[in-house]
Amino acid sequence: MRINFAQVAQRSAPIRLGCFVLTLLLIWLPLALPIYLFIKDANLVTILTMVLLYVEFIILLQLWGKQVYKQPQILKEYGLEISRKNGVELLRGLAMGILGLIGLYVLQGVIGWLVWQKPAMLLSRLILEGLIVSLFYGFAEELLFRGWLLVELQRDYHRRTAMWIDALLFATLHFRLIQFPALLVLGLLQVWGKQWCRERLGLPIGYHAGIIWGFYIINVGNMVKYTNKVPQWITGVDNNPLQGLLSLIFLGGTALWIRKQAQKIDLSV
Repeated sequence: MRINFAQVAQRSAPIRLGCFVLTLLLIWLPLALPIYLFIKDANLVTILTMVLLYVEFIILLQLWGKQVYKQPQILKEYGLEISRKNGVELLRGLAMGILGLIGLYVLQGVIGWLVWQKPAMLLSRLILEGLIVSLFYGFAEELLFRGWLLVELQRDYHRRTAMWIDALLFATLHFRLIQFPALLVLGLLQVWGKQWCRERLGLPIGYHAGIIWGFYIINVGNMVKYTNKVPQWITGVDNNPLQGLLSLIFLGGTALWIRKQAQKIDLSV
């Protein structure tokens, strides 16, 4: 049976998204099943299947762009371009993310809500490992949410509607109710960050990675101990700053500042 890709392009956003996800899963499942069946290490299974899924996602994005939208450079439309500007914006976002997060910890230390400890492992190793992990997750999630998903939504809906749907889905799909407010604000911040950079993904990828990088260094290195002078819902439940009121205030302020910068580029933001 021959698929009429032109008709797929004319369908509504929910149908197009559903078709894409279904196609991705149908390709992924036969390849992932042997991994689940024959590899016993649960961590290794998760790593292999998720890497496989994401590689297939990127390949399918390009095929989808060529066949459905007749765009051979679909990744560039999503904001993933190789350019000096995008590279500089990625570094800017990375600096903003990690310095902002570390700043939260420093503030809590000054107030007396936590005390600093010697890293549980070599600091240079923490920094390098954290950078690699954070860039992978930042790239993966931003291409997914602020790249593919956002652009698909913008094909059918007003930009603000698409932005809110994108941010709501981003927060919802992370499965943690207590993180929902902060993740919703982060989702909005990232859309405005992309608009500020004229639809390039460098800054959102960098900012997302910077937050993860800072948290990785502090958390994996066991570098802070909370004094419990205030409830965890203020500092962050389970020592996760995204699950606390303080980080929500910080993200809100950062989001409003980035929105203001985006408005200088586009008054419709």
